[in-house]
Amino acid sequence: MTQPAAIKIRAAVPALWSDYLQLLKPRVMSLVVFTALTGLVCADTAMNPVLAGVAILCIAVGAGASGALNMWYDADIDARMRRTRGRPVPAGKVAGAEALALGVTLSLFSVMLMGMTTNWLAAGLLAFTILFYAVVYTMWLKRSTAQNIVIGGLAGALPPAIGWAAASGDAPLNAWLLVLIIFVWTPPHFWALSLYTAEDYARAGVPMMPVVKGAASTRRQIFLYSLALIPVCLAPAFTGLGGPVYLAIAATGGLVFLLLAWRVLRSKAGDAPDERIEGEDRLYAVRAGAKDARNLFAVSILYLALLFAALLGEHLLGVAPLELLS
Repeated sequence: MTQPAAIKIRAAVPALWSDYLQLLKPRVMSLVVFTALTGLVCADTAMNPVLAGVAILCIAVGAGASGALNMWYDADIDARMRRTRGRPVPAGKVAGAEALALGVTLSLFSVMLMGMTTNWLAAGLLAFTILFYAVVYTMWLKRSTAQNIVIGGLAGALPPAIGWAAASGDAPLNAWLLVLIIFVWTPPHFWALSLYTAEDYARAGVPMMPVVKGAASTRRQIFLYSLALIPVCLAPAFTGLGGPVYLAIAATGGLVFLLLAWRVLRSKAGDAPDERIEGEDRLYAVRAGAKDARNLFAVSILYLALLFAALLGEHLLGVAPLELLS
């Protein structure tokens, strides 16, 4: 496999600690930690608090390792995209070799520590997640198919199962239901973003759905995935995983999500190039034509966060799942 040219970038000045932190994609890491913690708590298994903390640390470090490996390999793409050109490697703050070394070291550390402190099922799932994101998604899918987000989304969906396995030593149906929620949520979430950043992806040669199939097709697929997402999000309320608070949030938030997806379908989002002022890199700074896509992207994050927060809160507080209520 030919290595992207930009991974050979050398740092022009000594890197700061904040540059190395940025390599770990802390915002993505925070979502990974949150969903993994939810899976760990939902396992309803007594676990030593120190070991639970170590398990979450391992998942966080593994997520950071994936981010560093992604930034190492994708430096050529990142350098061409307005949204990512300020990242440490393409900006010349961190050498590509340093990002690679950091990613490999943290990967090995997180997987081995997880296996030695919890169990090897959790460690194996963590190792698979890192490899899937860094190799299957970053090195292959992202550059070769418009289904990159659909298939590659598995990597971002697995943390709840890893947390569940760390606590209980197994991964039952409800653990995989949490994975399925994130997996089905990922395409409408990222395609909404890609509708108003398609010009960036086209410039970088990334075959995102709007670039390959066009904006209209992408809007239709966003709506279809949104239709599939709602029953998947409601399902935990009927499998003994979620309670009344979860059901209320899943149903109400699902209706809002579907309404916004319908508005995207009926909109012209992505039909015209993004007209943001050159140099304006803020993710939500869009013109009127892309606002429906931007709104869905923003609300999708909130919806997922509320779903997992409801499950986390119910299990921490001992709220009985619906099937156990009299």
